[in-house]
Amino acid sequence: MKSLLPLTIGWRFYRARQSNGFIGFISFASTAGIALGVAVLILVLSAMNGFERELEQRLLGVVSHGELLSVNEPLHDWQSIAETAKDMPEIVATAPFIRMQGLVQKPGGFQGIELNGIEPEFEQKVSTLAEFMPAAAWNALAEPVNNIVLGRSLLDKLGLSVGDTLSMYTPDMSQSNKLSAAKSHRFIVAGVYDLGGEIESTQAYVSMSYLASVLKIPQGSATGLRITVNNVFSAPRITRDLGYAQSQYLHLNNWTRSQGHLYQDIQLVRMVMYLVLALVIAVACFNIVSTLVMAVRDKSAEIAILMTMGLKRGAVMAIFIMQGGLNGLLGCTIGAGIGVLLATNLSATASFVEQTFGIQLLASDIYFIDFLPSELQQQDVILVVTMGLVMSLFATIYPAYKATKIAPASALAGR
Repeated sequence: MKSLLPLTIGWRFYRARQSNGFIGFISFASTAGIALGVAVLILVLSAMNGFERELEQRLLGVVSHGELLSVNEPLHDWQSIAETAKDMPEIVATAPFIRMQGLVQKPGGFQGIELNGIEPEFEQKVSTLAEFMPAAAWNALAEPVNNIVLGRSLLDKLGLSVGDTLSMYTPDMSQSNKLSAAKSHRFIVAGVYDLGGEIESTQAYVSMSYLASVLKIPQGSATGLRITVNNVFSAPRITRDLGYAQSQYLHLNNWTRSQGHLYQDIQLVRMVMYLVLALVIAVACFNIVSTLVMAVRDKSAEIAILMTMGLKRGAVMAIFIMQGGLNGLLGCTIGAGIGVLLATNLSATASFVEQTFGIQLLASDIYFIDFLPSELQQQDVILVVTMGLVMSLFATIYPAYKATKIAPASALAGR
């Protein structure tokens, strides 16, 4: 029973704090501040987790994890490189491609695009591109004709529709490797894909066989080989290892060069928001110091009586640690509940706000997604709640220690 006495007294002091309206208000403010900080931090971490998930599953599902590009001449025997890749357990699949860059005319000027010639049979092993376009558009890429599939953003910028004709201009280097004129290539828009982000405005897809005939590359050859790996963060090393194993001079590329800035931006925002909101929780927790300092002064006579009755100084300290800890526990519990509720419904809530107020939170032609994602992870909730509880308990140490320094005789004499 002796061990429970400080906790019982601390609980009674906590419930009786409403007798002093000012102390009660500060106590409420500290609890509300902790709850708000915990809820927002859980929400922000869940949003950052959602962006990471979409980056890996959506964008990196289409963007090459790694690429081996020809330099002086096409890859006439890309199959041998693919066979070498099969011996590397970290590589999931490979696919050849032919790439060409050019300009297309749009209202008010020109738009640069990158034309990718692909073979759907191989591409579906390394890419989720087929998930973002109709089946008819995907099947059209298997035909060795001038079908082209554009991103939704590019299609809208050009003012075209499916079935229209598109002209693409490329430099003519046929005369002694000197630029003499621009060559025009005509394509039929066979479909459109909806992925979001910059890729929609810059990437287009055609049949690899047809693009080989346009560039006068022997059929069966490629200008590059893309690889997909089981761990995207190992892509630079794996691409380098595969490239160094080849005798042909190759240019090596990986997703961290083209899209790595997105991942770095997500990590930077996560770190900054974590620090800012951790400071918000810390400020709210240190309001507990004010609450307990005033509570100690308000209960000084009661503390003196308890000490004259034989209550140990450690027990007195435990009383006020209990009282302040309850503020932190209540704030963390409420904040965690609100944060989990908001995080699990973040996408639906954001969509409701967009429809209600007629605004767009994420523009698809700027960001790689056009919706607000969320992925709640248990370890984030545990980390945030633990941090809030530790901060709140740490804030109780000084006022609880000062309570043990009360001189019973002086406190009772003043009463």
